[in-house]
Amino acid sequence: MAKSDDQLQRAFEPKSWNEIRTNDSWGIFKIMSEFVNGYESMARMGPCVSIFGSARTKPDSPYFKLAEEIAYKLTQSGFGIITGGGPGIMEAGNKGAKEGKGNSVGLNIDLPMEQQPNPYIDPDKSLDFDYFFVRKVIFVKYSQGFVVMPGGFGTLDELFEALTLIQTYKIGRFPIVLVGTKFWGGLIEWIKTTLLEAENNISAKDLELFKIVDSADEAVEVIEDFYLKYMLKPNF
Repeated sequence: MAKSDDQLQRAFEPKSWNEIRTNDSWGIFKIMSEFVNGYESMARMGPCVSIFGSARTKPDSPYFKLAEEIAYKLTQSGFGIITGGGPGIMEAGNKGAKEGKGNSVGLNIDLPMEQQPNPYIDPDKSLDFDYFFVRKVIFVKYSQGFVVMPGGFGTLDELFEALTLIQTYKIGRFPIVLVGTKFWGGLIEWIKTTLLEAENNISAKDLELFKIVDSADEAVEVIEDFYLKYMLKPNF
């Protein structure tokens, strides 16, 4: 049930410095509990690929159907599917995983507007988080690859978090697949012409950290070829 406007307003009212300090101290234990629960739960899942994308994508969208197909095909290659647990592309990913009889994992985030878990998550694989940063750690730590569908700020946040961690060698490299040349083309062109060529803010090799595809078969092929090329096994 969505929170009322009065509840939302109270939740975001300015707090005194003493309230902030007290809340921060006790918040540490809540953060710890989310990490412990996430680690213990995800360690049992086996190799998984995360699928990101907009919660606003409707079931009749071509991107919804494409995400569902990608998830299904990945399960046939032995991967489970992790999503953010909500509607839209997340629902499509979990639906495809369910149809493929693979692990269907949902990392749901508690939002002011009450995001509800979609019905295609395995009952024993639905995790709830209050903190975005804890949730992102779980995504990165337990994913063997990222499939990034069209989305908004949250999708971009997850994409660039992964790229930054790989670029700076904070985590091992894993495949990142952007789906939809039409959607991602403008951003990639800006990255090339502005970040790389005009400002020299990235290296040319950083453009090799992701691939752009337009079909489910291409997306799955990129992930499978990655592990063959580097002679790695999922969940290494």
